[in-house]
Amino acid sequence: MEKGDVAGQDALPLTGVPEPLWAASPSKLLAFLDCPRRYRLQYLDRPAPPRRGQRAHTSLGNAVHNALRDWWDLPDPRPEAGAELVDRAWIDVGFRDGTQSALWRTRMREAVTTYLGDVDPASHPVGIERTVSFVSGELRLTGRVDRLDDRDGELVVVDYKTSRVAPTDDDARTSLALALYAAAVWKMFRRRTLRVELHHVPSGTRAVHEHTPESLTRKVEQARSIARDARRADRDFAEKGAESELFPPRTGPLCGWCDLRAHCPEGQAAGPEKSDWAALEEPAPRKEPEWSRD
Repeated sequence: MEKGDVAGQDALPLTGVPEPLWAASPSKLLAFLDCPRRYRLQYLDRPAPPRRGQRAHTSLGNAVHNALRDWWDLPDPRPEAGAELVDRAWIDVGFRDGTQSALWRTRMREAVTTYLGDVDPASHPVGIERTVSFVSGELRLTGRVDRLDDRDGELVVVDYKTSRVAPTDDDARTSLALALYAAAVWKMFRRRTLRVELHHVPSGTRAVHEHTPESLTRKVEQARSIARDARRADRDFAEKGAESELFPPRTGPLCGWCDLRAHCPEGQAAGPEKSDWAALEEPAPRKEPEWSRD
């Protein structure tokens, strides 16, 4: 073999090599679906543009999620212990002032305690804040499930909500994230997983949907379709940068809540920006953004 042969072979185009998987979370897919401009700012622009500070409803939601996570680790998980965990996890960021923060901390202490009163501590979940994933075609999907229950031999995906507006059964039915979590759980655990639930902690209500294998398949196909479009846009961005025309803004009510609107003139023109504590003083938009948690 001549010295130049190896280099020459390396220079030949490779054929039959599968394309690398495109990694995504439900939040990433929904960001592209809801607003390609936001997707570009969040996932592609480098250096990443700075975001606005954390809003109060995010601080509140994180504190409640952390309290409900840590409750299962207590040696004696009584409902009233949830209030102390809320205190321990509370994040005093984004509120109008200390008075508003104290008011909502008290409300969430009571809400978490009441919610845990209907939870059986002896029925320990299969997973808490469990990372799940699956591969379908060119898509590698990864997400995080708040709670995974075992009920009558089947697994149930549980997602906590702390918004002002309680979700409905239709919200559970249409949620792309919940369906993808269920598909990932079924594949990872090899156990039937069709039921998804949204537990609204402030009201103690539950929004429920029972998927079918066919409806989960349709949701996975929807995710793959979004992923193909996003991947095509990624390639265009790699070639053209900010000159790419595949990242138009989709303006609407959510622009007032977007933490990247400072970098989007169209979003700024869509309406006034919401205050850090606006979601605690008025009903949140019926279609809430699902960008923050997976």
